[in-house]
Amino acid sequence: MIREFQEVLEENILGFWMSHMIDDQNGGFYGAIDTANNVNTYAEKGAVLNARILWTFAAAYRILGNPLYLKMAWRAYNYIDEYFVDRQYGGVYWSVDYKGVVIQNKKQTYAQGFMLYAFSEFYKVTGEPFILDQAIALFECIEKTRDSLKGGYREAFTRDWKIIDDMRLSEKDENMAKTMNTHLHVLEPYTNLLKVWTNERLMEAQKELITLFVDKIYNPSTGHLGLFFDDDWNVSNETISFGHNIEAVWLLWLAANQVGYLNIERLKSILDDIATSSVAGLQADGSMIYEVKEGEIDTEKHWWVQAETVVGYMYAGKITKKQAYIEYAYNNWNYIKQHLIDWKKGEWYWSRLPNGSINESENKGGFWKCPYHNGRMCMEMLENLMEYE
Repeated sequence: MIREFQEVLEENILGFWMSHMIDDQNGGFYGAIDTANNVNTYAEKGAVLNARILWTFAAAYRILGNPLYLKMAWRAYNYIDEYFVDRQYGGVYWSVDYKGVVIQNKKQTYAQGFMLYAFSEFYKVTGEPFILDQAIALFECIEKTRDSLKGGYREAFTRDWKIIDDMRLSEKDENMAKTMNTHLHVLEPYTNLLKVWTNERLMEAQKELITLFVDKIYNPSTGHLGLFFDDDWNVSNETISFGHNIEAVWLLWLAANQVGYLNIERLKSILDDIATSSVAGLQADGSMIYEVKEGEIDTEKHWWVQAETVVGYMYAGKITKKQAYIEYAYNNWNYIKQHLIDWKKGEWYWSRLPNGSINESENKGGFWKCPYHNGRMCMEMLENLMEYE
Protein backbone atom coordinates (compact mmCIF):
# COMPACT_ATOMS: atom_id res chain seq x y z
CA MET A 1 0.00 0.00 0.00
CA ILE A 2 2.94 2.34 0.54
CA ARG A 3 3.43 2.25 -3.23
CA GLU A 4 -0.10 3.64 -3.60
CA PHE A 5 0.77 6.71 -1.56
CA GLN A 6 3.93 7.37 -3.54
CA GLU A 7 2.15 6.96 -6.87
CA VAL A 8 -0.65 9.30 -5.84
CA LEU A 9 1.88 11.83 -4.54
CA GLU A 10 4.12 11.83 -7.58
CA GLU A 11 1.79 11.10 -10.47
CA ASN A 12 -1.55 12.46 -9.34
CA ILE A 13 -0.54 15.49 -7.21
CA LEU A 14 2.98 16.74 -7.92
CA GLY A 15 2.79 15.79 -11.58
CA PHE A 16 -0.44 17.75 -11.91
CA TRP A 17 1.06 20.93 -10.49
CA MET A 18 4.14 20.65 -12.67
CA SER A 19 2.11 19.93 -15.81
CA HIS A 20 -0.75 22.41 -15.42
CA MET A 21 0.11 25.18 -12.96
CA ILE A 22 3.46 26.65 -14.02
CA ASP A 23 2.98 30.28 -15.08
CA ASP A 24 5.68 30.74 -17.72
CA GLN A 25 4.51 34.21 -18.66
CA ASN A 26 4.30 35.93 -15.27
CA GLY A 27 6.40 33.67 -13.08
CA GLY A 28 5.63 31.26 -10.29
CA PHE A 29 2.42 29.30 -10.51
CA TYR A 30 -1.07 30.13 -11.75
CA GLY A 31 -3.63 31.23 -9.20
CA ALA A 32 -6.48 28.89 -10.16
CA ILE A 33 -7.56 25.88 -12.19
CA ASP A 34 -11.07 24.47 -12.28
CA THR A 35 -12.41 20.92 -12.08
CA ALA A 36 -12.13 20.47 -15.86
CA ASN A 37 -8.46 21.63 -15.78
CA ASN A 38 -9.18 25.04 -17.30
CA VAL A 39 -6.53 27.44 -15.99
CA ASN A 40 -7.52 30.96 -15.00
CA THR A 41 -4.42 32.86 -16.09
CA TYR A 42 -5.73 36.08 -14.51
CA ALA A 43 -6.50 34.67 -11.08
CA GLU A 44 -5.31 36.34 -7.90
CA LYS A 45 -2.30 34.64 -6.32
CA GLY A 46 -2.36 34.09 -2.57
CA ALA A 47 0.46 33.92 -0.06
CA VAL A 48 -0.98 30.74 1.44
CA LEU A 49 -1.16 28.98 -1.93
CA ASN A 50 2.41 29.89 -2.82
CA ALA A 51 3.79 29.03 0.62
CA ARG A 52 2.11 25.63 0.49
CA ILE A 53 3.51 24.95 -2.99
CA LEU A 54 7.00 25.80 -1.73
CA TRP A 55 6.63 23.61 1.35
CA THR A 56 5.26 20.69 -0.66
CA PHE A 57 7.98 20.57 -3.29
CA ALA A 58 10.75 21.17 -0.75
CA ALA A 59 9.46 18.33 1.43
CA ALA A 60 9.01 16.06 -1.60
CA TYR A 61 12.60 16.68 -2.64
CA ARG A 62 13.85 15.98 0.87
CA ILE A 63 12.00 12.67 1.03
CA LEU A 64 12.24 11.44 -2.57
CA GLY A 65 15.31 13.22 -3.96
CA ASN A 66 13.88 14.07 -7.39
CA PRO A 67 15.77 17.17 -8.65
CA LEU A 68 12.64 18.34 -10.48
CA TYR A 69 11.01 18.90 -7.10
CA LEU A 70 13.90 21.09 -5.96
CA LYS A 71 13.59 23.07 -9.19
CA MET A 72 9.89 23.62 -8.48
CA ALA A 73 10.69 24.67 -4.92
CA TRP A 74 13.18 27.25 -6.17
CA ARG A 75 10.57 28.50 -8.63
CA ALA A 76 8.08 29.00 -5.82
CA TYR A 77 10.65 30.59 -3.52
CA ASN A 78 11.91 33.05 -6.12
CA TYR A 79 8.39 34.23 -6.87
CA ILE A 80 7.57 34.63 -3.19
CA ASP A 81 10.78 36.51 -2.52
CA GLU A 82 10.15 38.92 -5.39
CA TYR A 83 6.44 39.59 -4.98
CA PHE A 84 5.21 38.64 -1.51
CA VAL A 85 7.98 39.65 0.90
CA ASP A 86 7.49 43.13 2.39
CA ARG A 87 10.99 44.48 2.79
CA GLN A 88 9.83 47.71 4.42
CA TYR A 89 7.62 46.42 7.23
CA GLY A 90 8.46 42.73 7.31
CA GLY A 91 6.30 39.69 6.77
CA VAL A 92 4.41 38.77 3.61
CA TYR A 93 1.45 40.31 1.83
CA TRP A 94 -1.84 38.46 1.65
CA SER A 95 -2.24 38.43 -2.16
CA VAL A 96 -1.03 39.78 -5.50
CA ASP A 97 -2.61 39.87 -8.95
CA TYR A 98 -1.51 37.65 -11.81
CA LYS A 99 1.31 40.08 -12.66
CA GLY A 100 2.58 40.27 -9.10
CA VAL A 101 1.06 43.62 -8.16
CA VAL A 102 -0.03 43.66 -4.52
CA ILE A 103 -3.82 43.44 -4.07
CA GLN A 104 -4.13 42.97 -0.32
CA ASN A 105 -1.20 44.09 1.81
CA LYS A 106 -2.65 43.07 5.18
CA LYS A 107 -0.55 40.90 7.47
CA GLN A 108 -2.58 37.81 8.35
CA THR A 109 -0.84 35.82 11.08
CA TYR A 110 -1.98 32.61 9.40
CA ALA A 111 -0.13 33.55 6.20
CA GLN A 112 3.04 34.43 8.10
CA GLY A 113 2.86 30.99 9.71
CA PHE A 114 2.60 29.17 6.41
CA MET A 115 5.43 31.15 4.90
CA LEU A 116 7.58 30.29 7.91
CA TYR A 117 6.62 26.64 7.45
CA ALA A 118 7.72 26.85 3.81
CA PHE A 119 11.00 28.70 4.40
CA SER A 120 12.08 26.41 7.23
CA GLU A 121 11.41 23.36 5.04
CA PHE A 122 13.22 24.93 2.11
CA TYR A 123 16.21 25.65 4.32
CA LYS A 124 16.41 21.94 5.17
CA VAL A 125 17.08 21.05 1.53
CA THR A 126 19.22 24.03 0.51
CA GLY A 127 21.21 24.91 3.62
CA GLU A 128 21.26 28.51 2.39
CA PRO A 129 21.80 30.86 5.39
CA PHE A 130 19.72 33.67 3.85
CA ILE A 131 16.68 31.39 3.75
CA LEU A 132 17.07 30.60 7.44
CA ASP A 133 17.43 34.33 8.08
CA GLN A 134 14.11 34.91 6.32
CA ALA A 135 12.48 32.16 8.37
CA ILE A 136 13.75 33.73 11.60
CA ALA A 137 12.50 37.14 10.46
CA LEU A 138 9.02 35.64 10.00
CA PHE A 139 9.20 34.17 13.51
CA GLU A 140 9.90 37.68 14.80
CA CYS A 141 6.92 39.02 12.85
CA ILE A 142 4.62 36.38 14.30
CA GLU A 143 5.85 37.16 17.79
CA LYS A 144 4.79 40.78 17.21
CA THR A 145 1.21 39.52 17.09
CA ARG A 146 1.35 37.86 20.50
CA ASP A 147 -1.03 38.98 23.22
CA SER A 148 1.39 39.46 26.12
CA LEU A 149 -1.41 39.76 28.68
CA LYS A 150 -3.89 37.03 27.76
CA GLY A 151 -1.68 34.78 25.66
CA GLY A 152 -1.92 33.62 22.09
CA TYR A 153 -1.67 35.39 18.75
CA ARG A 154 -4.04 37.91 17.21
CA GLU A 155 -5.41 37.27 13.76
CA ALA A 156 -4.50 40.13 11.47
CA PHE A 157 -2.95 43.56 11.12
CA THR A 158 -2.41 46.32 8.59
CA ARG A 159 0.67 46.29 6.42
CA ASP A 160 2.64 48.16 9.11
CA TRP A 161 1.37 45.90 11.94
CA LYS A 162 -1.34 48.15 13.34
CA ILE A 163 -4.83 47.13 14.48
CA ILE A 164 -7.19 46.19 11.64
CA ASP A 165 -10.99 46.11 11.80
CA ASP A 166 -11.64 43.03 9.68
CA MET A 167 -9.50 40.22 11.05
CA ARG A 168 -11.24 37.37 9.23
CA LEU A 169 -9.17 34.77 7.42
CA SER A 170 -12.00 34.22 4.93
CA GLU A 171 -15.61 35.26 4.44
CA LYS A 172 -16.92 32.16 6.20
CA ASP A 173 -14.94 32.89 9.37
CA GLU A 174 -16.01 35.01 12.31
CA ASN A 175 -14.35 38.37 12.94
CA MET A 176 -12.73 37.37 16.22
CA ALA A 177 -9.38 38.30 17.76
CA LYS A 178 -8.09 34.74 18.06
CA THR A 179 -8.84 31.47 16.32
CA MET A 180 -7.94 27.84 16.75
CA ASN A 181 -7.01 27.59 13.06
CA THR A 182 -4.35 30.30 13.20
CA HIS A 183 -2.88 28.95 16.41
CA LEU A 184 -2.67 25.48 14.88
CA HIS A 185 -0.79 26.89 11.91
CA VAL A 186 1.62 28.81 14.10
CA LEU A 187 2.28 25.66 16.12
CA GLU A 188 2.99 23.75 12.90
CA PRO A 189 5.79 26.00 11.55
CA TYR A 190 7.30 26.50 14.99
CA THR A 191 7.79 22.73 15.18
CA ASN A 192 9.48 22.81 11.78
CA LEU A 193 11.69 25.79 12.64
CA LEU A 194 12.85 24.10 15.84
CA LYS A 195 14.29 21.31 13.70
CA VAL A 196 16.76 23.72 12.07
CA TRP A 197 17.17 26.53 14.61
CA THR A 198 17.82 26.10 18.31
CA ASN A 199 16.44 29.12 20.13
CA GLU A 200 15.13 29.46 23.68
CA ARG A 201 12.45 32.06 22.81
CA LEU A 202 11.11 29.81 20.08
CA MET A 203 11.12 26.84 22.45
CA GLU A 204 9.21 28.72 25.14
CA ALA A 205 6.73 30.14 22.63
CA GLN A 206 5.99 26.62 21.40
CA LYS A 207 5.48 25.31 24.92
CA GLU A 208 3.05 28.14 25.60
CA LEU A 209 1.18 27.32 22.40
CA ILE A 210 0.73 23.70 23.42
CA THR A 211 -0.49 24.81 26.85
CA LEU A 212 -3.00 27.15 25.20
CA PHE A 213 -4.46 24.25 23.26
CA VAL A 214 -4.68 22.16 26.40
CA ASP A 215 -6.11 24.86 28.69
CA LYS A 216 -8.05 27.22 26.40
CA ILE A 217 -8.83 25.72 22.99
CA TYR A 218 -9.65 22.13 23.95
CA ASN A 219 -13.07 21.71 25.58
CA PRO A 220 -12.97 18.75 27.98
CA SER A 221 -16.77 18.67 28.25
CA THR A 222 -17.18 17.94 24.52
CA GLY A 223 -13.81 16.51 23.48
CA HIS A 224 -13.63 19.05 20.64
CA LEU A 225 -11.64 22.21 19.93
CA GLY A 226 -13.20 25.64 20.06
CA LEU A 227 -12.84 27.69 16.88
CA PHE A 228 -13.30 31.42 17.51
CA PHE A 229 -12.33 33.37 20.62
CA ASP A 230 -12.20 36.93 21.91
CA ASP A 231 -9.10 38.43 23.52
CA ASP A 232 -10.05 36.86 26.86
CA TRP A 233 -10.41 33.37 25.32
CA ASN A 234 -14.18 33.27 25.54
CA VAL A 235 -15.40 30.97 22.76
CA SER A 236 -18.03 32.46 20.46
CA ASN A 237 -19.95 29.29 19.53
CA GLU A 238 -19.89 25.50 19.71
CA THR A 239 -19.18 24.74 16.06
CA ILE A 240 -17.35 21.44 15.58
CA SER A 241 -14.77 21.25 12.80
CA PHE A 242 -13.91 17.58 12.42
CA GLY A 243 -11.01 18.15 10.04
CA HIS A 244 -9.31 20.60 12.38
CA ASN A 245 -9.90 18.32 15.35
CA ILE A 246 -8.12 15.38 13.80
CA GLU A 247 -5.40 17.53 12.23
CA ALA A 248 -4.64 18.99 15.65
CA VAL A 249 -4.14 15.52 17.12
CA TRP A 250 -0.99 14.82 15.16
CA LEU A 251 0.36 18.38 14.93
CA LEU A 252 0.14 18.76 18.72
CA TRP A 253 1.83 15.40 19.20
CA LEU A 254 4.76 16.34 16.95
CA ALA A 255 5.07 19.74 18.63
CA ALA A 256 5.12 18.23 22.13
CA ASN A 257 7.77 15.70 21.21
CA GLN A 258 9.90 18.38 19.56
CA VAL A 259 10.06 20.50 22.73
CA GLY A 260 10.03 17.68 25.30
CA TYR A 261 6.67 18.74 26.70
CA LEU A 262 6.55 17.76 30.37
CA ASN A 263 2.84 16.93 30.66
CA ILE A 264 3.00 14.41 27.83
CA GLU A 265 0.73 11.84 29.48
CA ARG A 266 -2.01 14.41 30.01
CA LEU A 267 -1.61 15.55 26.42
CA LYS A 268 -1.80 11.96 25.19
CA SER A 269 -5.10 11.54 27.05
CA ILE A 270 -6.47 14.75 25.54
CA LEU A 271 -5.46 13.74 22.02
CA ASP A 272 -7.13 10.38 22.53
CA ASP A 273 -10.28 12.19 23.66
CA ILE A 274 -10.27 14.46 20.59
CA ALA A 275 -9.76 11.48 18.28
CA THR A 276 -12.57 9.55 19.97
CA SER A 277 -14.96 12.52 19.91
CA SER A 278 -14.23 13.06 16.22
CA VAL A 279 -15.47 9.57 15.39
CA ALA A 280 -18.91 11.20 15.44
CA GLY A 281 -18.03 12.71 12.06
CA LEU A 282 -17.07 9.44 10.40
CA GLN A 283 -19.58 7.94 7.98
CA ALA A 284 -20.29 4.33 7.03
CA ASP A 285 -18.38 4.75 3.74
CA GLY A 286 -15.23 5.77 5.64
CA SER A 287 -15.48 9.50 4.89
CA MET A 288 -15.38 12.35 7.39
CA ILE A 289 -18.01 15.09 7.26
CA TYR A 290 -17.16 18.78 7.42
CA GLU A 291 -18.71 20.28 10.54
CA VAL A 292 -21.63 20.78 12.88
CA LYS A 293 -22.67 24.43 13.17
CA GLU A 294 -25.56 25.71 15.28
CA GLY A 295 -26.93 22.18 15.37
CA GLU A 296 -26.86 21.82 11.59
CA ILE A 297 -24.75 18.93 10.24
CA ASP A 298 -22.74 19.72 7.10
CA THR A 299 -22.08 16.36 5.44
CA GLU A 300 -19.98 17.69 2.55
CA LYS A 301 -16.79 15.62 2.15
CA HIS A 302 -13.94 18.13 1.68
CA TRP A 303 -10.59 16.99 0.26
CA TRP A 304 -8.52 18.44 3.09
CA VAL A 305 -10.69 16.92 5.80
CA GLN A 306 -10.25 13.46 4.29
CA ALA A 307 -6.48 13.90 3.98
CA GLU A 308 -6.16 14.99 7.60
CA THR A 309 -8.39 12.13 8.71
CA VAL A 310 -5.93 9.63 7.26
CA VAL A 311 -2.90 11.23 8.92
CA GLY A 312 -4.66 12.11 12.15
CA TYR A 313 -6.03 8.64 12.81
CA MET A 314 -2.79 6.97 11.78
CA TYR A 315 -0.99 9.07 14.38
CA ALA A 316 -3.77 8.50 16.93
CA GLY A 317 -3.21 4.78 16.46
CA LYS A 318 0.53 5.25 16.84
CA ILE A 319 0.06 7.31 20.02
CA THR A 320 -2.55 5.15 21.74
CA LYS A 321 -1.92 1.72 20.17
CA LYS A 322 -5.64 1.49 19.38
CA GLN A 323 -6.17 -0.54 16.23
CA ALA A 324 -9.58 1.04 15.61
CA TYR A 325 -7.93 4.34 14.78
CA ILE A 326 -5.72 2.68 12.16
CA GLU A 327 -8.81 1.11 10.61
CA TYR A 328 -10.54 4.50 10.44
CA ALA A 329 -7.53 5.87 8.55
CA TYR A 330 -7.52 3.09 5.97
CA ASN A 331 -11.28 3.21 5.54
CA ASN A 332 -10.93 6.90 4.78
CA TRP A 333 -8.09 6.24 2.33
CA ASN A 334 -10.35 3.81 0.49
CA TYR A 335 -13.03 6.51 0.30
CA ILE A 336 -10.48 8.97 -1.10
CA LYS A 337 -9.37 6.54 -3.79
CA GLN A 338 -12.93 5.81 -4.86
CA HIS A 339 -14.50 9.25 -4.65
CA LEU A 340 -12.05 12.17 -4.40
CA ILE A 341 -9.04 11.47 -6.60
CA ASP A 342 -9.43 12.50 -10.23
CA TRP A 343 -7.63 9.57 -11.78
CA LYS A 344 -8.07 10.82 -15.34
CA LYS A 345 -7.23 14.53 -15.13
CA GLY A 346 -5.09 14.65 -11.99
CA GLU A 347 -5.31 16.07 -8.47
CA TRP A 348 -8.30 15.70 -6.13
CA TYR A 349 -11.75 17.19 -6.36
CA TRP A 350 -12.56 19.91 -3.85
CA SER A 351 -15.30 17.78 -2.30
CA ARG A 352 -18.22 15.49 -2.69
CA LEU A 353 -21.50 17.27 -1.97
CA PRO A 354 -24.05 15.88 0.51
CA ASN A 355 -25.85 14.14 -2.37
CA GLY A 356 -22.61 12.39 -3.37
CA SER A 357 -21.96 14.38 -6.54
CA ILE A 358 -18.62 16.03 -7.36
CA ASN A 359 -18.40 19.67 -6.31
CA GLU A 360 -17.67 21.24 -9.69
CA SER A 361 -18.16 24.83 -8.53
CA GLU A 362 -14.91 24.90 -6.56
CA ASN A 363 -11.44 24.89 -8.07
CA LYS A 364 -9.15 21.89 -8.18
CA GLY A 365 -6.30 24.30 -7.50
CA GLY A 366 -6.56 27.85 -6.23
CA PHE A 367 -6.37 30.34 -3.39
CA TRP A 368 -7.11 27.62 -0.82
CA LYS A 369 -6.77 24.41 -2.83
CA CYS A 370 -3.10 23.49 -2.81
CA PRO A 371 -0.97 20.32 -2.95
CA TYR A 372 -0.33 20.63 0.77
CA HIS A 373 -2.98 18.62 2.67
CA ASN A 374 -3.12 15.70 0.26
CA GLY A 375 0.59 15.83 -0.61
CA ARG A 376 1.55 16.00 3.04
CA MET A 377 -0.70 13.06 3.86
CA CYS A 378 1.13 10.94 1.30
CA MET A 379 4.51 12.09 2.57
CA GLU A 380 3.63 11.40 6.19
CA MET A 381 2.64 7.88 5.24
CA LEU A 382 5.91 7.39 3.37
CA GLU A 383 8.22 8.99 5.92
CA ASN A 384 6.75 8.37 9.36
CA LEU A 385 3.92 5.84 9.24
CA MET A 386 5.19 2.97 7.07
CA GLU A 387 5.38 0.63 10.08
CA TYR A 388 1.59 0.81 10.35
CA GLU A 389 0.93 -0.33 6.80
